[in-house]
Amino acid sequence: MDSIELLLDDVSEQFIRAEWNALLAAGLPSRASHNSPHNRPHITLIAAPVITGDRDGELRERLSLPLMFSCAGLLLFDAGRRGFVLARQVICSQQLLHLHQAAHDAGNVDGPVSTSLPGAWVPHITLANSISTERLPDALAVLSGSAPQGSVTGARRWDSRAKTITLLG
Repeated sequence: MDSIELLLDDVSEQFIRAEWNALLAAGLPSRASHNSPHNRPHITLIAAPVITGDRDGELRERLSLPLMFSCAGLLLFDAGRRGFVLARQVICSQQLLHLHQAAHDAGNVDGPVSTSLPGAWVPHITLANSISTERLPDALAVLSGSAPQGSVTGARRWDSRAKTITLLG
């Protein structure tokens, strides 16, 4: 799955990484266990089977960064037999919604994930994948009661087939 992602400022990124590490230290699923050099906290604007580079220039022109963001709480996404995806909910400010729409207006994407479409977007920062129902209370117990807020300072395009990142802003 390819994606267009927003990158967090250093302080916000370290907050999320600390949560990843707390989950991992507790023996729970965590994004910290993904050793890819491209693995870092982000907010996905668009996810689709293929997002080609032909829209990169248009996206760069439409990006207006930095942009403030804040989180409100935790979200669970049903991952079927694998359990749940646990994430920090990102609040949809007018500026963030405008940026999301601008990313979609930069060009058509075939088959985008429904939760990345305008009007149905669920902005979030993933903390863990594949948390079982039984381990969910343990995961919630190790996470900080506070929620991060900061700024989005960059954007990138992830090409899942080539395993490459293209910085957009």
